[in-house]
This record gives sequence, structure tokens and C-alpha cells, in this order.
Amino acid sequence: MAREFGMRSTAADVVAGIDLSGRVAIVTGASSGLGVETARALAGAGAHVIIPGRSPDKLQAAVADIQKTTGNTHVETGTLDLGDLDSVRAFADGFVATGKPLHILINNAGIMATPHRTTAQGFESQFGTNHLGHFVLTGRLLPALEKGAADGGARVVALSSTGHRICDVDLDDPNFEKTDYEKWTAYGRAKTANALFALELDARVKAKGIRAFSVHPGGIMTGLQRDMDPEEFKVLGWVNEEGKVHPGFKNVEQGAATATWCATAPELDGEGGYYCEDCHKSEQVTPERMAEIRGGVLPHAQNPKTAAALWIKSEEMVGERFA
Repeated sequence: MAREFGMRSTAADVVAGIDLSGRVAIVTGASSGLGVETARALAGAGAHVIIPGRSPDKLQAAVADIQKTTGNTHVETGTLDLGDLDSVRAFADGFVATGKPLHILINNAGIMATPHRTTAQGFESQFGTNHLGHFVLTGRLLPALEKGAADGGARVVALSSTGHRICDVDLDDPNFEKTDYEKWTAYGRAKTANALFALELDARVKAKGIRAFSVHPGGIMTGLQRDMDPEEFKVLGWVNEEGKVHPGFKNVEQGAATATWCATAPELDGEGGYYCEDCHKSEQVTPERMAEIRGGVLPHAQNPKTAAALWIKSEEMVGERFA
């Protein structure tokens, strides 16, 4: 019987009946929110899960919680700051040095609509953290992912969002050096970059057995909105005047479902490159049609030429070549 999931499916739903024993997963941004629920689902299915991040106390609390609720003691932390490529390289190289295979990499961490800031290497923070940090992390982990691919397959999941609808990437001015900074434009560029990254990664490494997907998790109120004024939530229609969350939003267990599905679903074996939402592959739609239906991905976020150009530009920016 075919498995059927949708908007209200949870991460636990999509791993029900799946045995991930012996599989190794890394989930970024898993000290809270979507990340911790994604890690919990993977651990609950038996995976060895690593949740690297910047806050040791929060990470240890998340590990203790996951272990308590799943009974899986194979959950551990790591040190990783996606806004500092030296930290990214140290974590990735340290993992590769263990000789372990990596079967699942979920690039979940992110920041949204932040004031103008720069990363340790001077990149605009949203593009630098959401895209370039994960770009280097994935590139440096490719040797471990290749081992995972030889050991039953490997998948990379990049969290994008409907934020990709805001705009395409700007490869001529990724750091807002030629134009004034605008926080939502920066977010839109970063989320489009996440989708294009997965598309190009899949094209480059699928012959090695590594497949990649991008994901819109849905609208969820999490710590991602920490830099926003709560009044903005009302203006955007995310909450009403009484502060009640829009009924179209998901809870965190539901928000973690699509990334977990892309990382584990047997029905996706041999496939990749997709932008997914609500536990299914999204169709490409025009802006006009997107206003009429729920969901869909705009063509600019699935353009293979732009994806290839973004990869090359990213390599130039970080000073490394991958795949």
C-alpha cells in the first residue's frame, strides 16, 4: 500500500516503519524548533544523529530530551557556527577524519529577516549563513557522504522556503555592495540559493549515489523569527490582532515532516533535485498561478543554468572547489 502524507503529517508519521539503524545523520540548527523535531524523528527510527551548533547548553538539553523520548543513546553534539567558515571547516573535517560514513545531511539551520550584518568572513549574513555556510559544510562532508552512498545511499536536504518567491539570487551583488540592504530581499535571495544549491548538488553527485532535495517546511512560528518585531507578524497576516497564529501554519512536528520525508522516504530512492513541500514534489508554477493555488515553486528557483552559475560564484566567494 502506497504511503500518503500531506500538510498535517508529522516527522514521526513519515518515519513510521522505517529502520535507520546503522545510518548516520547530521542535522544543523537542531537545538530547538524544526531541527530538534527532525533529529528526534531520525533518532526514533534508530539513526545515529549528530546535532552541531553554537550553543553547547542548548544542544546538550536537546540531546537529553531526544534520548529520553526516543530511547536512542546515539545522539551527540558538535561545535559549528555557520557564520564562520573556519568553524564550518573544522567541524566537517573533524567528522571526515573519524572515517564514518554519512548517510543523511539536513541543512536545517537558518536566519531570517535580520538587520544588516556580516559573517566572520565579511559576507552578508543571510546569504553567508543560510547558503555559503551550508555550501562549505556540504562540500567538506562529501567524502563522508560518498562513503554513505556506498553503504546504502546518501541524501542531502536543504531547507528553502516560500521566501524564494521574493526574488531570484543576485550573483552580481550578493553582499549588497552596490545596492541598499533590504532584509526581505536578502532572505529571498538566500532561500532561492538554498533551492538552487540542492538542484546543482544533485546534478553533480547523483552518479556517486548522493541525492539532494530542497524543502519548504511550511509556515511555522519558531525562533527563526527572533529578529522580527511581533507587530510585523500581524502585518504579514501570520497572527491576528489577538496574537492567534494563522490556521494555515503548522506546528513544529508537522514542519519537520517534509525534510524528514526527503531524507528517508523509500519512494524517493533513485530520485533527487526536487523542491518539495507537504511531503510531495512541488510543481513549477507562475506567480499568477501561485496566487490561485496552495504551494508550488517558481521557475527561477529551479533554473539549472542559474544553479550552475551560483555554484561557481559560491566557490569563488569561499575560495574552494567542490564536486
